[in-house]
Amino acid sequence: MLDAVARRRGGDLQGLVPADLFDFDQDHYGGLAAVDALARRAGIGPRSRVLDVCAGLAGPARFLASRRGCRVVGVEMNAGRAAGARRLTDRVGLGPLVEMVRGDATRLPFRAATFDVCVSQEALLHIADKAAVLRECRRVLVAGGRLAFTDWITHPGLSDGERRRLEEWMAATALQSLGGYREMLGRLGFQAVDAEDLSAEWRPLLRQRLAMYRALRADTVARLGEAHYEAYDQLYTFFVALVEGGRLGGGRFTATR
Repeated sequence: MLDAVARRRGGDLQGLVPADLFDFDQDHYGGLAAVDALARRAGIGPRSRVLDVCAGLAGPARFLASRRGCRVVGVEMNAGRAAGARRLTDRVGLGPLVEMVRGDATRLPFRAATFDVCVSQEALLHIADKAAVLRECRRVLVAGGRLAFTDWITHPGLSDGERRRLEEWMAATALQSLGGYREMLGRLGFQAVDAEDLSAEWRPLLRQRLAMYRALRADTVARLGEAHYEAYDQLYTFFVALVEGGRLGGGRFTATR
């Protein structure tokens, strides 16, 4: 990531600020606008204590801290990504506001009623026991605290074979429908549950990503080889076809503790 930032800045990495990373550190659909949409729905403000579940390299956490002035804790299982998130956060001077903790989202390492808000973006698709994650989010939220997250959702027509392929190729496990998530959140005790279908918004983003990847074919083949390029192109073409065909999509969910 810093290599890309350096190219944009003519090789100079001195005096980096959070905004210098924003074009490169949002590993989810919709970019900064998607993070801001979750922040609005969750009512995040300067005094909010925010938990970013499955935070990755903490791009959304840094955006929230820099734009909303809130304190954010990111929890991430992958040791390399958690360490990378800390380095990037320190590099742009947000260490006092953004803390990274290595931990399991199904067993959050925090006391009950620690946070005002829990957020997550397109991460639960990789976790089989989604109810455990959401139950843990409810436990660490204060009374009246807000949950806001996005994830991939299934639509009618997704076959068992396509589900298996998504799990094998993308670690997309136990995918839920919009209604399935709504019912799960209610069963776990959340109130004021709202579920929005984002599939129509995400379709053009997927097309753009596939076109961008194909435009970089020569560079990708030079760096990683023809076999790598073809395997990824095959996977992403399959993925986009599911979304274009209305069998897979995205959802945004909000609820109150």
